[in-house]
Amino acid sequence: MEVYSEHPVPSGVARPSRCEGVCGTTYDRGVSWARSLPGPLRRPLSRLVHAAWEGASELGAIGPDDPRGRRFGYMGPGACLLFPPGAVYNEHLVHIGAQTIVGPYASISAGMAPGQDMPTNPVVSVGSRCLIGRGSHIVGHWEIVLGDDIQTGPYVYVTDQNHTYADPVEPIGRQWPTEAPVRIGSGSWLGANAVILPGAQIGEHVVVAAGAVVRGDIPDRCVVAGVPARIVRRWVEGSGWVTEKHMSLP
Repeated sequence: MEVYSEHPVPSGVARPSRCEGVCGTTYDRGVSWARSLPGPLRRPLSRLVHAAWEGASELGAIGPDDPRGRRFGYMGPGACLLFPPGAVYNEHLVHIGAQTIVGPYASISAGMAPGQDMPTNPVVSVGSRCLIGRGSHIVGHWEIVLGDDIQTGPYVYVTDQNHTYADPVEPIGRQWPTEAPVRIGSGSWLGANAVILPGAQIGEHVVVAAGAVVRGDIPDRCVVAGVPARIVRRWVEGSGWVTEKHMSLP
C-alpha cells in the first residue's frame, strides 16, 4: 500500500520520485522513512516520542533545589532554566534571581569553557522576574548585570568581551580580547536577535528593537533601533513621548 496517494500533477511539472519504505510502502523522496511506516504503527510511536520529550522537558528543567541548580552561585526561589539548556559553564559565578525563567536552548555562562578562571565573582547576574528568550546567549567574562523584570525575545546575544583588531596580519580570532562591563536596567525589553556589545550601559525601561546592535550609554525610558542602535523615541517629563526628529537631548 502507499502512505501518500497520488495527486494530479500539472502538465509540465515533474512528479516527485518515490522511495521504497517499510513493509512494502512507498513515499516521496525528501520525506523521512519514518513517515512510510503504516499508520497503526507510526501513530503510537509518534505519541510515545512526544510523551518522552514532554517528560524530559519537565524532568530536565533546572530549579534551585535540583542538583544542577545548586551549582549556581545563587538561584532564587521559583527560578528555572527550561529544558534543553544551552551551554551553561561555571555556574558558581552566575547568579539568577527569584522567579526568573530562562528559555530552552539559552546559554548563560561565565567564560567559554568549564573550569576557566575568571577575575570577578559573580560574572553574570540576572535579576528577579526576568524572562530570557529561547536560544539567547549571555556570555560574561568580566561583569554582566541584568536588573529585575527584564524580558528578551529569542536569540538575543549579550557579551562583555570582544576581540581587538590591532594587527592587520594576525588572525582576528587570535588577537587579545578586551572586556567592558555591561548593565541593562530594570524593566527593559530586548527584541529578538538584539546584540548587546561590551561596555553597553542601558538604562531602565528601555526598548531595544529587534536586530539592534547596542553599545555605549542608553538613557532611561527610550526606544532604540538600528545598527548601530540610536534613540528613535524618548519619554520626556512634561512632554510625553518625543520622536527622534523632535528630540532635543540634554
